[in-house]
Amino acid sequence: MFWFGNKDIKENILPLITTVRNQRSVTFKLVASSLMSLIAAILQAAGGVLPGIGMLISPFSTVPIIISVLIFPFYGILSYFLTIFLLLLIQPTELIIFPFTTGAMAIGIGFGLILFNKVWKVIFFSSLFLSIGICLLLYLLQFPVLGPFLIEFRVLNVLIIYLFSLVYCCIWIVLFLRLLPKPKP
Repeated sequence: MFWFGNKDIKENILPLITTVRNQRSVTFKLVASSLMSLIAAILQAAGGVLPGIGMLISPFSTVPIIISVLIFPFYGILSYFLTIFLLLLIQPTELIIFPFTTGAMAIGIGFGLILFNKVWKVIFFSSLFLSIGICLLLYLLQFPVLGPFLIEFRVLNVLIIYLFSLVYCCIWIVLFLRLLPKPKP
């Protein structure tokens, strides 16, 4: 179980990051990030192609973008934009969802894992990315990403969105950290 107050995540992530960053060529990193973009685009497109089960598959497009950011932050940003471009070609209906929700959260989690060494800091940082993305979709672009709920701009609605983002990011970060291979002593 992760103890959010004292858990140092750098001890789990740093050996993996340094191995990939220092022992792999630029070509490997670029190809790996491109492959992660393709996987993210396919997973995100599943939401529009396969009704029902596709909605369960599309949130997993977060993981490849997080991996790309961990490989190297610049490649993570490139992977994010390449995924957006691929979604334009593959499934344009998912194009508005990915950049503001799934992709934004993935960028927030990836950079949070690099910048902070405590799980709770990463959770608050990434949930800020997700809640800003959802608020931009709801209140600026008038796209009802949450259905008919919270469509009127109020401070209480923004707080509810942030609390939802907090819980959602917490689940994703705990899942992601559990899936990472443990460093060898």
